[in-house]
Amino acid sequence: MTHSTSVPLATEAAEHPHAFARAFNTFDPVIVDRFYEPAGVFVPQPGVTVSGLERLAANARFLEWRVPIRVAPRHIYVSGDLALFIVDYVIEGTTPADEPVRLAGTATDVGRCGSDGRWRYVIDNPFGVARPPGKGESPG
Repeated sequence: MTHSTSVPLATEAAEHPHAFARAFNTFDPVIVDRFYEPAGVFVPQPGVTVSGLERLAANARFLEWRVPIRVAPRHIYVSGDLALFIVDYVIEGTTPADEPVRLAGTATDVGRCGSDGRWRYVIDNPFGVARPPGKGESPG
């Protein structure tokens, strides 16, 4: 199955979470990575941040499930070229290996509108305010 690389970046902050979901649902990590600033960070688990090639690889692990995401923005606060996104999401379905997946939460994300008028993540934190594991605890 071939996916288009033309999932457009949003020109309005309110559209950014939906555009990201369309990119996520291609299951192509390269397409998803276009939705981040070059130095943008992704939080693949509470207390852990990755960027660059590590960000691409971390997103690829979620995309390997081949289970679509649904988003419902709760609040979007914009100040100039910055935005805070509070977004409820659900990744739910069955993997190609017939394993059930359900990951749901409220993301707390920061985006920036670039000089090209397109929104990208500076910080993509799908775990919102979840606290990082303490010493001796395992994440999740």
